[in-house]
Amino acid sequence: MKTDTQRKLEMMRLPAFAAAYEDQSEKETDYETLSFHERLALLVDAEYDARHNNRIQRLIKQAGFSNTGAFLNHIDYFPDRHLNRDLLTSLADNRYIQQAMNILLIGATGSGKTYIGNALGMNACQAGYKTKYIRLPELFAEFELARVQGKYLQLIKQYRKYALVILDEFLLIPTNEQEQRDLLEIMEYRCNQSATIFCSQFTPEGWHERLGGGALADAAILDRIISSAYTMTIGGSISMRQRKKDPQEK
Repeated sequence: MKTDTQRKLEMMRLPAFAAAYEDQSEKETDYETLSFHERLALLVDAEYDARHNNRIQRLIKQAGFSNTGAFLNHIDYFPDRHLNRDLLTSLADNRYIQQAMNILLIGATGSGKTYIGNALGMNACQAGYKTKYIRLPELFAEFELARVQGKYLQLIKQYRKYALVILDEFLLIPTNEQEQRDLLEIMEYRCNQSATIFCSQFTPEGWHERLGGGALADAAILDRIISSAYTMTIGGSISMRQRKKDPQEK
């Protein structure tokens, strides 16, 4: 009967429940002081925890982070970095995602903005939020391919579903007119609806020029991105790669 029960549990796709049931069966004396309801609760908890952890791992894998070892509690607050510890601590509750607020991480190459962006993304996944990390040049390449394949609107809708998008290397180089329109289109869907993190070497004043400097730049930046954003400028005369002598910046 025990074997048949385990088989049925596995057929119902309850592997953790089945494993916990087997453990209780083999260690009967360890559980004899527990009531039926207490033992059942342990079985249910095992399955629930396994599913919860598996979902988090799927979210992390699908997010495509550049560094899955980035965590908020591993960030180094060296004085010359001028990091806003209070802001980062407050962002850990993910309320900015619920409020559809943006985050601007501004800093030079090696300042650690990518690490912080990944850490915020990992934190979001652990809370169950669907997240996407992508470099802006790669996003533009995705748009171009989608146009060729006739899947442009499908891609736009896909990015609309993410609770959090992290755009790295944001406006590292000037954009052409089509790229500007692509960016405006995705911001039209996301701003005030979902949260986006922008990792850039340039301040928003520099973004304006890289977006053509016209009315479209005003619409994309002032009306959609900056108006509902937390901004953090990261200092430091020494890059985190040199400071830590580690390829993963913090």
